[in-house]
Amino acid sequence: MFGYEIKQVMDGSTSFFWQAKLSQIYQTVKVLEEEGMVVSEMETQSEKPDRKRYTITPKGQEEFFSELNTPLKEISPKKDDLLLKLFFSASKPKKEIQSELLYMKKLHEQQLKIYQTETKEIIQNAKKNHKPKTNDAVLWEATRRLGEMYEETYIRWIEETNQIIEKNFKKGENNEK
Repeated sequence: MFGYEIKQVMDGSTSFFWQAKLSQIYQTVKVLEEEGMVVSEMETQSEKPDRKRYTITPKGQEEFFSELNTPLKEISPKKDDLLLKLFFSASKPKKEIQSELLYMKKLHEQQLKIYQTETKEIIQNAKKNHKPKTNDAVLWEATRRLGEMYEETYIRWIEETNQIIEKNFKKGENNEK
């Protein structure tokens, strides 16, 4: 695969729980190549820059499956910019906070729609065109469904938080005058 193809696959499959910028992908495959996990082959193109095709090596496959078989023993840390900003926003005017919440709600609604349509379609097409093993398809759908459920929950949380702010935010207390 080429670096941009790896990015496309990730965007269409794992982006809910694992994403990377194209620059990160190229840095990572460079390190993997240095470690013997992948090999690259330069492909010459007319009228376009040359590009590298990466292929996983037996050593890379072994390391991949070893990582898959290593049990998880802790929850991965989660970062959320909105939560961080909200936590420290008591001095902001109520309407400003609510406006930001409503904007984020729209973004989460858009992401939910993507999981319900585009991502679902990508998985269905992969099942038809690439004939993955049944277990692959089951697990792909399970991860997609978690993304969908996460967005639904986040949207409900924003609505609830907005109502709490509307009802309980005290005027003049570190914020509006």
